Amino acid sequence: MHKEKTVSEAITYRRSVRIYDAKKNIDPKVVKECLEQAALAPNSSNMQLWEFYHITSKSIIDKITPLCFNQNAAKTAQQLVVFVVRKDLWKKRAKANLTYLDTVFGKHTAKAEQSNREKVARNYYGKIIPFAYAEFLGIFGFFKFLMVSVIGIFKPIYRQVRKSDMRIVAHKTCGLAAENFMISMAAKGLDTCPMEGSDTLRIKKLLKLPYGAEINMIVSCGIRTEKGVYGKRFRIPFNEVYKEL
Repeated sequence: MHKEKTVSEAITYRRSVRIYDAKKNIDPKVVKECLEQAALAPNSSNMQLWEFYHITSKSIIDKITPLCFNQNAAKTAQQLVVFVVRKDLWKKRAKANLTYLDTVFGKHTAKAEQSNREKVARNYYGKIIPFAYAEFLGIFGFFKFLMVSVIGIFKPIYRQVRKSDMRIVAHKTCGLAAENFMISMAAKGLDTCPMEGSDTLRIKKLLKLPYGAEINMIVSCGIRTEKGVYGKRFRIPFNEVYKEL
């Protein structure tokens, strides 16, 4: 068993691997452990609007591969992980947070006896989250946008309240989980490749995902071959992207 890499070592080691070694299998239990690390990723309002579909079945991988346009990263993958956004579960996730607050503060504390922290937390998940996520044919989102735009003339205010805004928030959150996963895999000496190119509608149907689910990305998993990394890493000079104020 190799010593697990440090965070810095794992970040440096991680590459998008396009060809995996067919002779080197990876343990599904280790991949699952890395997905548990993914679930610890920072996320908007602790709503955790994600699901991770860990695919170990060769037959399902073979069905998904042409839907990823037969990329080598899919064809040679030992396993796949499909990161799915579940913005449609916002009510369930908000309720889960409120239930957790019951374990922290007690379930039947009178409002007059609640601490300021408890009042703020319960108000956040009971009122603010529904205000942000509730939607009806785009109409409610439009009125929310008008309201915050007017208030924003007089003071700073959170402006991302439309359906499209909240969709972006959910996808950003899921992307953070995917990055946690890939770094965790790299720390264990395993390789991944986040694949953008895919027919997400067909894959969604293949996996029988519900209507409100959206595929964020598909990550292939395996152990690299010498040809698996296509050249040296290239990055724009850091001084072009780093801005100190």
